[in-house]
Amino acid sequence: MEKRPGLVHEPEKARPYLKPAINSKQHQAVIDSSIDVPEMEPVFTIPLNQVGIAAKTIWIDLPQGRLPFEVEVSVSLPAHLKGIHMSRIERAISSLLSEPFEDIRCYAEKLCGIILLEQKGNSAEVFLQGKLPHITKTAVSSEISLDSVTISVKTRGERENSITKTVSMLGLSLNHITACPCTQVYNNALFPDQDQELLFTHSQRSRTILEAEDINEAIGFHDIYDCLASCLHINQDLLKRPDEAELVLAAHRKPQFAEDVVRMAAQETAKRLGGLLPDESRIRIETLSMESIHIHNVKCVLECRMGDIRKRI
Repeated sequence: MEKRPGLVHEPEKARPYLKPAINSKQHQAVIDSSIDVPEMEPVFTIPLNQVGIAAKTIWIDLPQGRLPFEVEVSVSLPAHLKGIHMSRIERAISSLLSEPFEDIRCYAEKLCGIILLEQKGNSAEVFLQGKLPHITKTAVSSEISLDSVTISVKTRGERENSITKTVSMLGLSLNHITACPCTQVYNNALFPDQDQELLFTHSQRSRTILEAEDINEAIGFHDIYDCLASCLHINQDLLKRPDEAELVLAAHRKPQFAEDVVRMAAQETAKRLGGLLPDESRIRIETLSMESIHIHNVKCVLECRMGDIRKRI
């Protein structure tokens, strides 16, 4: 079967009635003679940190296939310019449609470099977020569970003397279950003769994201996954009854506050990535606990440098 590149790859054939009303020479004459409005001086000459596009869906050719991601792209704007060239951002994105990439970090860094070449600002930022397929086996039944993980990258580029430098912050989030240690301790006091491991408490589905600034390009998304997987009771969509029993038992044998989750993730990050990331690398860990017996949710965040965690190990 012939490989088709996309749904509407050749729109000029699908919509033959769309023909320019003005010939290209007339358009070019206007372009050559008119004022380039973004290059004009603004009413108030103050530089802007970020100007760009947001909430755009793009498609990236990855080893897992051509997958959708949401992107935000911005560039700094010097004080003497009225605006950026917005269409050049879209053109840069379109130019990468058919190019294969090892991961989204590679895409973000290339896009960031193109943006800086085509705009007047000295800094640019690309933020990407989306999902990758995550295929796992269940603990007891060895069934295949087709799940997903959310990954993100925030790449910042700086231009100095025609040299562009980029640094990326990689992020990955997982869904997991936590059991409340507070209620469990209380029930231990209520029922001192019962098996403490099996005493009931409330549990909730949680989501935790770990972001790490990869200054030396020494880590990948799999490293971040390993940090989280080593300290979380990870959820799976396909769970037979023995698998469910084991997951619930593990969560109750090792109950966790949201605060515990963040601290344990920080500890594992330092243990596993401390030799790969320098002390100045930024680390951000956030967990959201979707409470089962409360109406509110619980959120906990840690933002620090790798060195701040390492010195506590």
